[in-house]
Amino acid sequence: MKLSGNTILITGGAAGIGLAFAERFLKAGNEVIVCGRREEKLEEAKKTFPQLKTKVCDVGVEAERVALYEWVIKEFPHLNVIVNNAGIQQRIELLNQEQDWSYYQKEIAINFEAPIHLNMLFLPHLAKQEYAAIINVSSGLAFTPMSIAPIYCATKAGIHSFTTSLRHQVESTNIEVIEVAPPAVNTDLGGPGLHTFGEPLDAFADGIFEGLKNNEIEIGYGRSAKAMRMSRDEIDQEVERMNSRFK
Repeated sequence: MKLSGNTILITGGAAGIGLAFAERFLKAGNEVIVCGRREEKLEEAKKTFPQLKTKVCDVGVEAERVALYEWVIKEFPHLNVIVNNAGIQQRIELLNQEQDWSYYQKEIAINFEAPIHLNMLFLPHLAKQEYAAIINVSSGLAFTPMSIAPIYCATKAGIHSFTTSLRHQVESTNIEVIEVAPPAVNTDLGGPGLHTFGEPLDAFADGIFEGLKNNEIEIGYGRSAKAMRMSRDEIDQEVERMNSRFK
């Protein structure tokens, strides 16, 4: 991937993995726009990195995705890279459903529906750029699902499948399609303190950027890099090992 001279939109860019990516893209000489649901988090991010452009947007809502697209195309007509990073993780007991469907549907809307819709909205614009890239963030759990987060794992498996199809559909264009599959990373995904066992955020982000520098199109880190290349038997063994911790 071309790492400098881009105009980049990162969803879910106010904290965690998204902000770590934004920091590195800024340092590499790019114009970076980040969006997120919480205005206060975006303001904190901009205080840390004043060069950031920010936009409040809940990508789980169709109308807000369309408004984001229209705003970006108007304000940043040279946009040529989108990073579909926004995501939530909900730990769910399927036999003990305590919420109505809207609670569960939100995870599908943010993790699965939003990146597909945003890809489709921006594709015609990206196809007109001299160089363009789409980075879809899936997860190592797309390959080795964890039973306590069944909807999350299913949405990320869907994004992996969609990204593969998208790559083939645009292979005759100037659009590069990249999948990033994080392992557990020490962020607040799912709630504070749930992923303290995960990979250090900066080490993970540096590893992903090394993969981008090397023009990899499917990039994992640590355990997720292994998961992306496992055989079916290895997947079954890893899923059993991982889920035995939660029995």
